[in-house]
Amino acid sequence: MLHQIKTGTPTDLPPLLIAHGLYGSARNWGVIAKRLSDSRQIIAVDMRNHGESPWFSSHNYMDLAEDLAGVVAANGGKMDVLGHSMGGKAAMMLALTHPQMVNRLVVADIAPVAYSHSQTQFIDAMRAVDLTRIEKRSDADARLAETVEDPSVRAFLLQSLDVPARRWRLNLDVLERDMPRIVGWPDPGGQFDGPVLFLSGGASDYVTSAQRPQIKSLFPGARFAKIPGAGHWLHAEAPRPFEASLRAFLS
Repeated sequence: MLHQIKTGTPTDLPPLLIAHGLYGSARNWGVIAKRLSDSRQIIAVDMRNHGESPWFSSHNYMDLAEDLAGVVAANGGKMDVLGHSMGGKAAMMLALTHPQMVNRLVVADIAPVAYSHSQTQFIDAMRAVDLTRIEKRSDADARLAETVEDPSVRAFLLQSLDVPARRWRLNLDVLERDMPRIVGWPDPGGQFDGPVLFLSGGASDYVTSAQRPQIKSLFPGARFAKIPGAGHWLHAEAPRPFEASLRAFLS
């Protein structure tokens, strides 16, 4: 079972399941989870090979969807689901393979398509940090700065560093090996006929108008919205507009 962080108590509204993106964790969503918990219970998970969840020898979207299905089954059998990036693809796969488990679906800045970019440069950067010489998080930040220029990206990656244990809470070997599957899309077929919001950053190119026919073929009820000025990490860059969009759609 995936590691879960529950915020708030059950209400008349369905609980909201949050699936984070690559190299992330449930803790990344703490502020949004706390704010949304005024009306429903929020259950954020660490995806497999991330955070406090178990490490497995595979990392593909059928596996990730089954992991999420286990969480839904253990928490009443039907939930609203929000997924960002990798977590968005896992959430889409859950809706396509277990439609009875998903009430409403929010897909944050990702589409059901294969992308050409890889994210292995960050694995290389994390591996290049000599953890035996790290005494505090700022030491690791200084080492990461040699290869990762953006301080916000470094801060994001460092949330997955266990400084006392001198280890990354990420299964870097499996994530690197399965990167083609992570940036890809297995095209499972089927449809999810429930309400879906594709919420993307206005400054991001992950979701384009050219992808809409593919999205509509799988999610005929899909609606689209953009947060002006926000990039791929729209929930971190524009948390209040992101929260407002969620509330409007989920209610």
